[in-house]
Amino acid sequence: MAKGGPRESITLACTECRERRYHTSKNRRNNTGRLELNKFCSRCRSHQLHRETR
Repeated sequence: MAKGGPRESITLACTECRERRYHTSKNRRNNTGRLELNKFCSRCRSHQLHRETR
């Protein structure tokens, strides 16, 4: 069995409308800050910056 590691699942929320649509994982040891990615928001109907929520 694999042990629990530093990889944790997170949710990405749109910075404009705050809709939480994307789920991903990140390594807490390598990336200590909040993750920010440009993703398509279906509510805004455009590409927007999505930020990690806690």
